[in-house]
Amino acid sequence: MLQLFSIFLNVLLPVFSLVLIGYIAGPRLGMEARTLTKLAYYILVPAFIFNVFSKAEIRMDLALRMALYFFVVTAGTIVIAFLAARLLGASTQLTAAYVLVAAFGNVGNFGLPVIQFKLGEVGLLPASVYFLVGSTFGFLVGVMAATWNRDGGRWRAVWAALSTPGVIAVVPAFLVNGLSIPVPAFADRAISLMAGALIPVMLLTLGIQLAGMGRPNIDRHVMTSSLVRLLISPLLAIALTGVFAIPDLESGVGIIQAAMPAAVLTSLIALEHNLIPNFVTTAVLFSTAASAITLTIVLAMV
Repeated sequence: MLQLFSIFLNVLLPVFSLVLIGYIAGPRLGMEARTLTKLAYYILVPAFIFNVFSKAEIRMDLALRMALYFFVVTAGTIVIAFLAARLLGASTQLTAAYVLVAAFGNVGNFGLPVIQFKLGEVGLLPASVYFLVGSTFGFLVGVMAATWNRDGGRWRAVWAALSTPGVIAVVPAFLVNGLSIPVPAFADRAISLMAGALIPVMLLTLGIQLAGMGRPNIDRHVMTSSLVRLLISPLLAIALTGVFAIPDLESGVGIIQAAMPAAVLTSLIALEHNLIPNFVTTAVLFSTAASAITLTIVLAMV
């Protein structure tokens, strides 16, 4: 019990504190989450990804195994969420919302700082690999689920996922890394400064976004979809590490990323495509709050 309290106090509480500051201060200061989200999405995330991967020393075969591993974990979570929804008699729309929640964990706003506090700077490289895979695949599946019965929706989802700034930033990062291209000092320092701003900005933004979601209405579907995201996903990650021969550090990071609550972006996707946005938003709120307990347990296991 003392170990669990220590983990919550030293790893999760700093993260939740910044979220709480954003939750309280954002509405009172008239701060708009959309502006901060665009700042992170278009500027800070690409800077962070470039900063990490341009200097990374990681074997390509390991990176590919990690990507496949996280893809399979996420796909398995989606299948279980789909089956759970059908067993509970969910409608077609509600089943699609289950899939959206299962597909898109908060591997950015939440995952990166939690891993940094738990494992240190050494965990940021594998965390970034999972961040790229999880966010790209999650966005792709999420939008496809939300637009499945609409003409052209699936192809728009594919293009949108592959053309995100964070994914695009990988290309020049690997070119600089692989060809040993020197980055001018002024550019390297500017990129490093922007990369360092990503985590606090994302946490504050998360708090502001949660504050704007309103009062949740929790029912059995919200609880079930959230628990699939918080418990089934990390259990799958634990079970599959040996199958893909993932080393200890990378497997630990993957398990933590798999245990993240539903991403705030899922509620935006649901709102944009009218996929029961109240349900998805409530699942985001509930899973984020419940992750204070589930993540503490997962972190103690890693």
